[in-house]
Amino acid sequence: MRFFVWLFRAFVFFALFAFALNNQHDASVKWFFGQEWRAPMVFIVLAAFGLGCAFGVFAMVPSWWRHWRVARRVQPASAIPDTGFALAPAAPDTAPEHPPRDGL
Repeated sequence: MRFFVWLFRAFVFFALFAFALNNQHDASVKWFFGQEWRAPMVFIVLAAFGLGCAFGVFAMVPSWWRHWRVARRVQPASAIPDTGFALAPAAPDTAPEHPPRDGL
């Protein structure tokens, strides 16, 4: 199964690499007031992808902070680890419900 996962990854890599090689001609992005940015199309697509990812992460930060604050408030004081060397209680001897799975 791992062989097929790596084969799929190699296919995606080479497909994107071929896309980049086929889109090396110059393209332009026209801004306001007659400004223009000329660059190879693959760089423009890469910049748009990177800006979209950054915008998505920055849009999620306030929600992450809110959930983090709520989780800290709800967490009991006994669950916060202290600096001592107290031993944790033994885990129950049960098997996990599902075996671990390799992701893509």
